[in-house]
Formats: sequence, C-alpha cells, structure tokens
Amino acid sequence: MKINWKVRFKNPVFYVQVIVAIFTPILAYLGITAKDLTSWTYLGQVLAQAISNPYVLMLVIANLWTTINDPTTTGLSDSTRALNYEEPNKE
Repeated sequence: MKINWKVRFKNPVFYVQVIVAIFTPILAYLGITAKDLTSWTYLGQVLAQAISNPYVLMLVIANLWTTINDPTTTGLSDSTRALNYEEPNKE
C-alpha cells in the first residue's frame, strides 16, 4: 500500500477530513453535539469514553479508512500519478 503522505500533509483539507472522521462517530454515538464541548475537561472525558468503547473505536477506524483510501483507484494505493505529486493537485 503506497500513499503519498507528504502531499496529503500539505493539504489543509486532509486535516479537516481526519478531524471530522474522528469526531463525528464519537459525538453521534454519545448523543452530543460540538456545541456541548464547552471545556477541555469535558472533551477529555468524551475522548476517554470513546477510547474505552470498542464499537466507537471501530467506527472511527472505518471513517479514517474512508478518509485515507483513494476510491478512484483499484486496490489500496494511490494512483501512480498521485504518488508522483510534490504538491496537492490544483485541478
């Protein structure tokens, strides 16, 4: 499995996708919204609950998988063209 991590880390959209992939299943499962996260202490409690729940962890892993996997190629790798990028493609 070859993924062009260097280029993904240069793209701010990738970071947003990862954050959403992590927090969406956690918040949905626990029945809270982002506006309920009013302190760092509460956020820590929410993350601790998520880590201690295998089902939530599997949801997070599945979401991260769909964020990282390139559905436009067969298999698990980026395309040859994408592997040769030095910067995110602007097209």
